[in-house]
Amino acid sequence: MNKKLIFIAFVVSLGGFLFGFDAGIISGVMSYAGPEFNLDEIQSGWVVSSPSWAAMIAMLFSGKISDKIGRKKTLVFVAFLYAISAILSALAGSYEMLYIARMIGGLAFGAALVLAPMYIAEISTAENRGKLVTLQQLNIVFGFFAAFLSNYFFNKYNTTNTTFLTDANVWRWMLGVELLPAILYFIFLFFVPKSPRWLYLTKNVHEAKAILNNLHGVERGNQEITAIEENISTSKNQSTSTLKDLLKPAFRFILIVGLVVGVLQQITGINAVYFYATSIFKQTGIGTDAAFSSGVLLSTISVIFTFVAIYLIDKMGRRPLLLIGTIGIAISLLLCAYSFNNATYQLTKEKISQLQFSDANKLMPFAEKVYTNDLDFKNEIKSVLGNQVYSKNDGTILEAATHINATLVLIGILGFIACFAFSLGPVMWVLLSELFPLQIRGLAIGFIAFVNSLISSVVQLIFPWEISNLGNALTFFIFGAIALVGFFIMLKTLPETKGKSLEELENVFLKT
Repeated sequence: MNKKLIFIAFVVSLGGFLFGFDAGIISGVMSYAGPEFNLDEIQSGWVVSSPSWAAMIAMLFSGKISDKIGRKKTLVFVAFLYAISAILSALAGSYEMLYIARMIGGLAFGAALVLAPMYIAEISTAENRGKLVTLQQLNIVFGFFAAFLSNYFFNKYNTTNTTFLTDANVWRWMLGVELLPAILYFIFLFFVPKSPRWLYLTKNVHEAKAILNNLHGVERGNQEITAIEENISTSKNQSTSTLKDLLKPAFRFILIVGLVVGVLQQITGINAVYFYATSIFKQTGIGTDAAFSSGVLLSTISVIFTFVAIYLIDKMGRRPLLLIGTIGIAISLLLCAYSFNNATYQLTKEKISQLQFSDANKLMPFAEKVYTNDLDFKNEIKSVLGNQVYSKNDGTILEAATHINATLVLIGILGFIACFAFSLGPVMWVLLSELFPLQIRGLAIGFIAFVNSLISSVVQLIFPWEISNLGNALTFFIFGAIALVGFFIMLKTLPETKGKSLEELENVFLKT
C-alpha cells in the first residue's frame, strides 16, 4: 500500500475526526452549558442529539448529491459547514442558537460519514480497501481522544484562581477550538483527486484512467480500469437509481444485511456512552475531575482497538470481527447493568458538611438515609435543591453519596468501547462500501446511514430521560439485551466480503 493512498484516505476521513471531536466535546460542554441555560433532561438531550437529527437529512441526500457533482466537491462544502458550526456554537447566546449551530455541524458530519468510506473504497484495491476505509473510524476515535483531552485541560484550568476561564465561558472555548481542524480539513481536501469510479460514472474516462494509473501504477491501474469497464459494460442498460430500486428483489438481501448492521451499530448505545461519558462516569461517584480524566482513558482505548481493527480486518475478515465484537459489547453492557443494580446511595452528616455550595445544608434531612437505587436518591435531592443547582453539583453530590464497585463499571464501559472500536464502529462502513453496486452505492449507503443516524438521534435524545426515569441499571440492561439479540441475527445473515474487488462483490450479491 503506497503512501499516496494512505495520505488521501486519511485526509478524506478527517471529517470523521471532526465528528468524533464534536461528539466528545459535548460530553464536557453539557456539564457547564446545561446549568447555565437551566436545561431539563429533554432539552439537554436535544442539544446533544440535534446534530444527529440534521445528519439524517444529509445522509439521505449526500450520496445522491455526490453522484451529481462529485465526492470531492461535496466534501469541500462539508468542511466549510464544520467551520461555520464551530464559530456559531461558541458564540451561542441561547439554548435555541446552540442547537441550531450544532445542527449545521450535523449536516456536515452526516455527509462526511457517508462520503468518506464511499470515496476511499472507490480509490482502493481489494487487498487494501478494508484498512483504508477503517481510517475513517481511526479518525473518529482520534477526534474523541482530542476532544476528551481538550475537555480535561479546560476543566482542569477552570479554577477560582483564574479569570480567563470561568463556568460561564469555558464551554464556549471547548466548542470553539473545533474551528482549527475544520480549517485544516478544508485546505487539505484540495490536494486529493476526484474519485476515478465516479469519473467513470460521469463518462470522464480519460481523467479516471490517469488518476488510477497515478494511484496504483500502470500495471495495477490497468487491472482496475479493466474491472470497472467490464462492470459498466454489463450494467450499461440500467437507469438512474431511485429509492424504489432498493426494494427490488436483486438488492433485497444486501439491503437487509446493511440495515441490520446499520441499526445495531447505534441501538446498542455507543453514542449515548460517548456523548454522555462525563455524566456516566459521574454516576459512579468518582467525582467531576475524575469523570473528565476517565473520558481521556475511554478515548485512548478507542484509538488502541481501532488499530487492532486496521490490523485484523483484511486478515480475519469482516464477519468474525463483527460477531466477536458484538458478543463482547453485550457482555460489557450487562456487566455495567449488574454493577449499577448493586449500588447504594447514602449522604452522611459529615459528607453534607463538606459539600461546598450554598444550599448544601438543605440536604441534612436526608442524612444517613440509605437508597438502594439511583432514581429515588436523585429525585429526592432534586426536589430540595432544584434542577439547576443539582445539575451544577451532581458530580460532587454523587461522589459523596455513591457506594458502588466503580472499577467494575469502568471495566464494563471500557470493554464496550474496545469491542465497538474493532467491530461495529469501523467494520460497518467497510461493509456498506462493499455491499452495493456502483449505480446505487451512493443512494444505498445514504439510506442506511439515514436509518443509522435516526437510531443514534433517538438514543441520544432519550438517554438523559432514561437515566432519570428508568435508572442506570435498567438503561444499560436494555442496551446489553439488544446487543445480544443483534449477535444472533448477524450470526444467521452476515456474509463475508474481504479479498474481492467491488465489481466481483457486485456479481456475487446480485445473484444471491
